[in-house]
Amino acid sequence: MGTHNSRLGGFYQLHPHERLQAIKSFDGLCDEDLRRLQGGNGVLTIERADKMIENVVGTFDLPLGIATNFQINGRDVLIPMVVEEPSIVAGASYAAKLVRAGGGFATSSTAPLMIGQVQLVGLASPHCARHDILARKEEILALANRQSGSLAALGGGAQEVEARVFESSPMGPMLIVHLIIDCCDAMGANAINTMAEAVAPLLEQISGGRAYLRILSNLSDRRLARARAVVPPSALARDGLSGEEVIEGILWAYAFAVVDPYRATTHNKGILNGIDPVLIATGNDWRAVEAGAHAYAARGGQYTSLSVWERDAEGNLVGTLELPLAVGVVGGATRVHPAAQAALKLLGIQHANELAEICACAGLASNLAAMRALTTEGIQRGHMSLHARQIALAAGAHGAEVDELAKRMIGEGAIKPARAVTLLAELRRVPA
Repeated sequence: MGTHNSRLGGFYQLHPHERLQAIKSFDGLCDEDLRRLQGGNGVLTIERADKMIENVVGTFDLPLGIATNFQINGRDVLIPMVVEEPSIVAGASYAAKLVRAGGGFATSSTAPLMIGQVQLVGLASPHCARHDILARKEEILALANRQSGSLAALGGGAQEVEARVFESSPMGPMLIVHLIIDCCDAMGANAINTMAEAVAPLLEQISGGRAYLRILSNLSDRRLARARAVVPPSALARDGLSGEEVIEGILWAYAFAVVDPYRATTHNKGILNGIDPVLIATGNDWRAVEAGAHAYAARGGQYTSLSVWERDAEGNLVGTLELPLAVGVVGGATRVHPAAQAALKLLGIQHANELAEICACAGLASNLAAMRALTTEGIQRGHMSLHARQIALAAGAHGAEVDELAKRMIGEGAIKPARAVTLLAELRRVPA
C-alpha cells in the first residue's frame, strides 16, 4: 500500500481552500496545480479556448469535487470529478468507504485496441473482395502505420485487418473493413481516422468498390476496463437494517436491472454518473465512452445492466463492472486544458489503462451508492438534502444564508423554490 491515505475524515466540512491544501499534502501538488484545479481567474484563457473549439465567445465553469476513500489495487487515490449534480461525489466517496472495508477495489484492463472502419459499396463480388483484402493485409497495415510514426515507435499502431460482409442493408450489400489499432496511451480518434482515410484508396483499388465512411468506432469493445469490489455485511448495516438485509435489497435491485431495459437504463446512468465526471475532469471524451457503454450493455440482444452483483460464499456483497473505456492521457484536451493536467497529476498515473481502471472504480462505486440508497432510505433523502443548497442559491441566498436556508428546508421537509423564497425573506427579516 502507498504512503498516501485517501480516507480524509471531515473533508466535506472544510472550506474549499482548506480542501485544496489537504489534497496538496496528499499528493505533493504545487501551488500552480492547486490554482488550476481551483479554476476561474483565467485558468482556461479565452485565447486557449479559442484554439480548442470553434466560434468561442467565452468559457463555462462547472464544480470540481474530490471523491475520497478510494483504495485501488492497494493504492489510495483521490479522484477529481467535474459534475453539476448533487450527491454524486458524496455517494461515490461513501461507497468507496464501504468497499474499503472489504479490501478496496481490484482492477484490470485489456490492451488499448480500437477499431477504424472503412465502408466499401458497389462491389460485384463482396466475398471475393473480402478475400483479396485480407490477402494483402501486410500492405494495408504498412500504409496505415506510415500515418503515425509515433504510435509505431511506441509499439502500437495498426495491428490487424478484418473484413465483414453485410449481405443486405437499406442501400444494398456492403463490405466493412476494420483496422485494429493499438493506441497506447492516447484515446486515438485522430490517429484512427487518419489511418482509415489513408487506406481507403488502396481498399477501393483492391476491391473495385467505392469507399464512403472512413472513421473510428466508439464501440471500443476490445479496450475494456474492469473493476471488482467486495463489501462485508457489517459495513452495510444501518437504521435498524442488518447488512444481510441491505445486501438482499441490493441484489433484488440488480435483478430488476438485468431483466428490464427501462430500469437498466437508469441503473447504467448511475454507473456513468461516476465515470463521466472523471472523464470531464481529465479532458476526455465522455460522449464517446457513454455511446460505447450503452452499446456494450445491449451486446446480447437486450439492453441490460453493465454491472454484476452477487453474494459470495462468506455472505459478502461482490460487484464487478466491465465496459469499454477509451481514454487518453496524451493528446487532445487532456494536454491542452490546464485543469485536466492538474487532475491527472492528482491521480498519480502515467498510462491510459490506469485512468480507465480508475473510471471503472468510480462507476462501480456510484452504482453501489445508488442501489444502497434505493433499497434503504430511498434516493431522494440524501439527494434532496444536497439539492437544498442549489434551491437556496436559486432563491438568492448568499454566503452563510445558503446553509441556513438549506437546513430550514430540510428540517421542514419542504425543499421547494417557493418555500425557499419565503424562508429567505424571513431570514432577512424582509416581507415576502
